[in-house]
Amino acid sequence: MQQIRKIAIVGPESTGKSAMSAYLANHYHTVWVPEYARQYCEKLTGDCTWQDEVNMFYGQLELEKEYLPKANQLLICDTTFITIKIWSDEMFGKAPQEVLDLLPQHRYDLYLLLNIDLPWQDDPLRNFPTKREHFMQVWHQELQALNANYQVISGIGQPRYDAAVNAIDEYLLSQQNSPLERG
Repeated sequence: MQQIRKIAIVGPESTGKSAMSAYLANHYHTVWVPEYARQYCEKLTGDCTWQDEVNMFYGQLELEKEYLPKANQLLICDTTFITIKIWSDEMFGKAPQEVLDLLPQHRYDLYLLLNIDLPWQDDPLRNFPTKREHFMQVWHQELQALNANYQVISGIGQPRYDAAVNAIDEYLLSQQNSPLERG
């Protein structure tokens, strides 16, 4: 069976995660898992609830399972359910226990943390244009708490995409003679 490496594209709001995921999937001739929370929240008619956060958590896990067999060596994930933890902590003061229990077990081989150096793009599903620095620090803390293998990706336009490709290529090169490790 082919070993699939999971690459997570993460970061605060309006950092280009979806565009980066699509670009990387095209570059590596594979598929990318869309952000389930975006699809889910577009259908909400009121404020997001605790149960909505739990639903988004399970939805993201199911999407990854659905896309995994379609992947070609790499599975690019447009965000991960760490986002559910971060949003729940911010909105409700704590995260669902299911999320906390599975975070250390559901790992990705490489996380690309997209920097906040892109201009803010308004979107009805984005909430915190003035808290980008705060959320960037939160992402660093969450990834460090998981002892995650991650790199910050900066730049605008093609240099940003090139930096992400270089980070993945370097990771893959470092793994050529290494067994697949994932929690």
